[in-house]
Amino acid sequence: MNIVVCVKQVPETTEVRINPETNTLMREGVKSIINPFDMYAIEEAVRLKERFGGKVSVVTMGPPQADGALREAISMGADEGFLVCDRAFAGSDTWATSYTLAGAIKKIGEFDLIICGKQASDGDTAQVGPGISTHLNIPQVTYVKKIEEATDKVMKVERMLEEGFEIIETPLPALLTVVKEINEPRIPSLRGLMKAKSAKVTTLTQKELQLDPQQIGLCGSPTQVVKIFTPTPRVGGQMLTGEIPDIAKQLVDLVKGEVN
Repeated sequence: MNIVVCVKQVPETTEVRINPETNTLMREGVKSIINPFDMYAIEEAVRLKERFGGKVSVVTMGPPQADGALREAISMGADEGFLVCDRAFAGSDTWATSYTLAGAIKKIGEFDLIICGKQASDGDTAQVGPGISTHLNIPQVTYVKKIEEATDKVMKVERMLEEGFEIIETPLPALLTVVKEINEPRIPSLRGLMKAKSAKVTTLTQKELQLDPQQIGLCGSPTQVVKIFTPTPRVGGQMLTGEIPDIAKQLVDLVKGEVN
């Protein structure tokens, strides 16, 4: 079973910085980690490889420093890493990102399964995985919490719902997005760390992918951030006291006063 895992290197929460001119995340020189949900995707791919054989390829789109995310994935058991890196891809929204990653996956070669984390911690849109499946015209199952059965043609999974789960059977190739309930990511072994250190990471640029220039980067992004700012802290306020009915009446009077 040949599996592709899509990962994203994200800034640590306390390290997020915004470029005031472009309103995009400033990633260069910022300490980053693998998106937490993507760690579960890597682990599940490695477990499937251990059960069925095959190969795990990990792909990420980002600046040169995202090479570190690929090497970490290799240290966990992935076989190869692909870095999609080109200034032409900068500023991509979720549509342009999914289009670019889909193009990279086609370049990598035949696959049976694509696994993504359910969403990224910096954007929280949960759109890139489904976008990739749309561009590749393959089935998708989101919020997967367990893989029940798998053959070379069909996979049966549990999909998490707000109040339970549902069993879905999908033909392969397909794309899954996984939640943290699916597994517990392993700690890389010393052998894995040594393998990752010497592994060759393949860089894919626009020259290799030959994507439609009108669908990549800022030019290919139908959604763009116009402005990002920190709201001015609210000052003042009023503490309401008394019994609950009295507080409720005071609150109603205040709201009516604001409306009027």
